[in-house]
Amino acid sequence: MPNHRAEPGIAPIPAVDRNALSAEDRAYGDAGRTSRRQQRIQSVLARRQTSLTVVLEDIHDPHNASAVLRSCDAVGILDVHLVYVHQAPPRQSFGRATSASAAKWMRLHTWDSIEDCYARLREQEFTILATALDHRSRGLYEVDFTGPTALVFGNERSGVSPEAVDHADGTIYIPMLGMVESLNISVACAVTLYEAMRQRLAAGSYADPTLDAAELARLEADWLRR
Repeated sequence: MPNHRAEPGIAPIPAVDRNALSAEDRAYGDAGRTSRRQQRIQSVLARRQTSLTVVLEDIHDPHNASAVLRSCDAVGILDVHLVYVHQAPPRQSFGRATSASAAKWMRLHTWDSIEDCYARLREQEFTILATALDHRSRGLYEVDFTGPTALVFGNERSGVSPEAVDHADGTIYIPMLGMVESLNISVACAVTLYEAMRQRLAAGSYADPTLDAAELARLEADWLRR
């Protein structure tokens, strides 16, 4: 299928290398795909940002968890890391059974400790930024989000844990001019991610796919089944 034109700064829909697909995936695609749905999936995958990720630490409210995943999907995040030590994860938010679930379009990674999660992110050369207000925190609009960045958001009641803050590479906060001192976790995540998207659009980060051709083909085949 030929590429389609895209808005400036946005990756065009790539032509998928069908040779990179397994025989099973090719057979399923030929039988089950529709042109419009395939184009939408290709377009979304071409814009996924593998160098931007979110870490959720003990987020227990299912509405917050679902809203965070929708924001992640909206700005092109593919990988989300779930750290659950003191809370049980809201399974309904992270399940893929419903068609409206943003979890269907994410790669969810579950961790038993913040240390293990951070270790994997550092192997992948992410800069880890926890959302917290302390002596070293920088305002949201002072931070460069165009490099490999992992954003850590904490529990609704207690925020990011001391361990997550201490072992992060830095902390950030959202400037607020009103009487209340904090935003809901899902709102804070959306505000932060859209600033990251704004910077990345300006830097041209969405202009070319960040996934290689083989991975694009594999994910397309997988998503077409969902």
